[in-house]
Amino acid sequence: MDSNQDMAIIKEKENLKFVIVGHVDHGKSTLIGRLFFDTNSLPMDKIYEFQQASRELGKGLEFAFLMDHLQEEREQGITIDTTQAFFKTQKREYVIIDAPGHVEFIKNMITGASQAEAAILIVDINKGVQEQTKRHSYILGMLGLEQVIVVLNKMDLVNYNEKRFNQVKKELEKFLYSINIKDQFYIPISASKGDNVAKKSINMDWYKGLTILESLDFLKTKRPPENKPLIFPVQDVYKIDNKRIVVGRIETGVIKKGQLIKVLPAGQIIKVKSIEKFSEDVNESHPGESIGITIQDPIFLERGNIICEPGKELSLTDTFKANVFWMIKEDFKKDESITLRCATQEILCKVEKIEKRIDSSSLEVIEENSNKLKNLEVGKIVIKTERPIAIKTFNDIQELGRFVFVKGNDICAGGIIMGIE
Repeated sequence: MDSNQDMAIIKEKENLKFVIVGHVDHGKSTLIGRLFFDTNSLPMDKIYEFQQASRELGKGLEFAFLMDHLQEEREQGITIDTTQAFFKTQKREYVIIDAPGHVEFIKNMITGASQAEAAILIVDINKGVQEQTKRHSYILGMLGLEQVIVVLNKMDLVNYNEKRFNQVKKELEKFLYSINIKDQFYIPISASKGDNVAKKSINMDWYKGLTILESLDFLKTKRPPENKPLIFPVQDVYKIDNKRIVVGRIETGVIKKGQLIKVLPAGQIIKVKSIEKFSEDVNESHPGESIGITIQDPIFLERGNIICEPGKELSLTDTFKANVFWMIKEDFKKDESITLRCATQEILCKVEKIEKRIDSSSLEVIEENSNKLKNLEVGKIVIKTERPIAIKTFNDIQELGRFVFVKGNDICAGGIIMGIE
């Protein structure tokens, strides 16, 4: 890339979403607060609010209050939801997805991590690698996050000891390697003191690597998959001013006014009459854009349809292999009917085979050819849907390679598609 292209990217302000995960109390919220503070991303009233909250609880300046702003969270000391927040550097804008560390909120953590392009895994240098550290790392690997920054926090509590840093780093490297996570950086930090967050630490002259901000700027953003065939899952159909507008988000490819499109699963071929974006009529739309289209032919479209290109359409299947993370206390039993949601598609299915039950923190195989999955276990399974649906493997297209299982209105598992039969 030449310097002119580089400048163009900076001028356009790239956007990168990353998730911060780790064991409860290892310092996620404190790190986020410090990132905001050190990048001057906070309005004065927010600074005053967290200063006052810290005083009221009789503590020093608590950066965690910048994220844990709910009274319930302050009292319990845990982050109970996945929260998105923003800051920027000279290179790009960042969206932080703060994922809960408490074991009961693992569902929120999966939701947050699935939206991210990169991750920061935070570990308390005193406590070292914990069960949640391993479980969250496994989820990052399962969701295909290849850009991971590992930060070893609270270095001030071990007098910035290099030997302790290397000890915990070695343990983490071994585990992350075993689950195929391509860790990019290991950074010793003190989030509360600001060491190696935005500025180099004067307390760790033995560390010659990058700060957190420098390492984030080093990461790559995903380029929109415009060269792939069109995939446009239908979110809903609205009737506005006598027009039926089909709305959704383009996952791959480009959609143009006047082009022929194919609707799955029925297979009708129709023509795009108009593309509407924020009430404007445009000629084409690209990946990542949420748009509406109208069609020339009077056919019935609904949520769950997948729009693609004739001749380049997705294959339909009713059988596929997947890795699934079971997230509720009630056991899941093989051959039990359950609802599967993939993109905007929703369908009943059964698990024909549970090839392996795996402990999500130790990665040990609990049982092969099992009849059940228990809470916080990973299963390698074969799924059979009641009719063919449009899917891809997770490595091909994440949006159509990721799914959840639902009972009633509750998400009980998250999974990724590994192979199509």
